[in-house]
Amino acid sequence: MSAVQVDTMSVHQPQAVYKTSIGKKIIMAITGITFVGFITGHMLGNLQIFLGQDRLNAYAEALQGLGALLWFIRAFLLAFIALHIIFAIILYFENRSSRPIRNVRVHNIESSLASRTKIFSGLLIFFFVTYHLLHFTLIVTNPEYAALKDSLGRHDVYSMMILGFQNYIISGVYILAILSLSFHLSHSVFSLFQTLGLNNAAWVPRLRMISNIFAVLIFIGYVSIPVGILFNLAKLPEGGLL
Repeated sequence: MSAVQVDTMSVHQPQAVYKTSIGKKIIMAITGITFVGFITGHMLGNLQIFLGQDRLNAYAEALQGLGALLWFIRAFLLAFIALHIIFAIILYFENRSSRPIRNVRVHNIESSLASRTKIFSGLLIFFFVTYHLLHFTLIVTNPEYAALKDSLGRHDVYSMMILGFQNYIISGVYILAILSLSFHLSHSVFSLFQTLGLNNAAWVPRLRMISNIFAVLIFIGYVSIPVGILFNLAKLPEGGLL
């Protein structure tokens, strides 16, 4: 077989999807959709704190009742988040290396601040999610939360959240993290639409608006929880804890 034939075969040999630019973007879109669905559902679940202790604790107990399935879902989500971050970093450095002249300042009118800083906001979100899991899910940072029980003997997630967010530092860090998340979403949701092929010139302004509105709603929904607790809109059960 000649060298020319070998070269021709290598050119026409199919490349793994995840190694192509569009393949990486598709993986980013799929994992992004999953993440968007999770943060929306998680927000709606947590907002039940304003419906009272019984409602939130019943919701938390229903989730715990899923048993091994709940941990499978968590592992699935964490794997998708990890993939999203990995491919985001790969695409970030590929885009940087593809620039012909790095020391020339490029003024990109089309790119927003959110798009130019998404890699950094994404990493901040990752570190915050890690802490958030250790704080409220695995109860590592505050092991005393594990002993909290309501009058029905259920784990008192309601009181745990109030005790956590009564700390101004924790609430402040949480609000900054949600701001970073919303900032990230304002671009990422728009990019998701583009990856799905919804990039018609007439639709671009509308899709940007939809992405920004979604990001604002996520910010308001999540931030209302620590703010509501700090302003006593959600209080500890009368008479305190156990």
